[in-house]
Amino acid sequence: MGRSMAEGEQTGRGGQGVPGSLAHRVPDLGAMELLLAVARLGSLGGAARELGITQPAASSRVRSMERQLGVALVDRSPRGSRLTDAGVLVTDWARRIVEAAEAFDAGAQALRDRRDSRLRVAASMTIAEYLLPGWLVALRTQLPDTAVSLLAGNSATVAARLLADEADLGFVEGVSVPAGLDSAVIAHDRLVVVTAPDHPWARRRHPLAASELAATPLILREKGSGTRQVLDAALGGLARPLIELSSTTAVKAAAVSGAGPSVLSELAVGEELTNRRLVSVPLADVTLARDLRAVWPTGHRPTGPARHLLSLTRV
Repeated sequence: MGRSMAEGEQTGRGGQGVPGSLAHRVPDLGAMELLLAVARLGSLGGAARELGITQPAASSRVRSMERQLGVALVDRSPRGSRLTDAGVLVTDWARRIVEAAEAFDAGAQALRDRRDSRLRVAASMTIAEYLLPGWLVALRTQLPDTAVSLLAGNSATVAARLLADEADLGFVEGVSVPAGLDSAVIAHDRLVVVTAPDHPWARRRHPLAASELAATPLILREKGSGTRQVLDAALGGLARPLIELSSTTAVKAAAVSGAGPSVLSELAVGEELTNRRLVSVPLADVTLARDLRAVWPTGHRPTGPARHLLSLTRV
């Protein structure tokens, strides 16, 4: 080991080699492309123009490459620039490296094209029904060739899909960020207590107490839904549901029919409150506010179409 270290130190003297990583010993692609252009055009100035740099910059780059390699590469004269014997050999090596780099670039572009050709989105029900359609229309104008698939489910389902690599980006409405996911707040929402106009709560003169709401059987989403998580956390527990349904639309329809009171997102009941198909019941001592979040697996920030969609959703 001692001998090889000594030999390594000696290669750093007398121009016989440079210690360190390959990146420090081998010229960069820009320098190689310049040398190839000089070989093809026979002119440093012509090579500089072809590559969109100034002639002084091209001369400086060639000198730097010569110092790095420890050999002269180009003979300059009033009649043009000619490769030295070493320059001819180095140019042949450079050509192979540049061709390999072009193949690498083409392969990377193919991977990006494949990634950008599709976007898999998983979203909890309220976001999927009332926010995502507008975002996806906007995304379509930016990325018309990207095929989008949407899985709507509760927040627990969204997290499971992301962690199983079955979705590229998710949206949830729960109290906290599911384990294994990073997040960004993309909107704010408020839950409201609603009933049909003929329900006794619709004629109340005083706000509803949180304790009464917690003790009353409600039309609710299933366990695992963001709406139910927020409501349960805010009230410290809930009575056994009057009816348990798996979509926001179904819960809203049941409330409109007079089946009983419910708690739904403001986003979901705006039209029904305006036309009095539902009535909002004020709460006395609790505010049912929540953040809506975009989520993705920890350490894997969205890229490609997922990053575009995320940029369209920010508050």
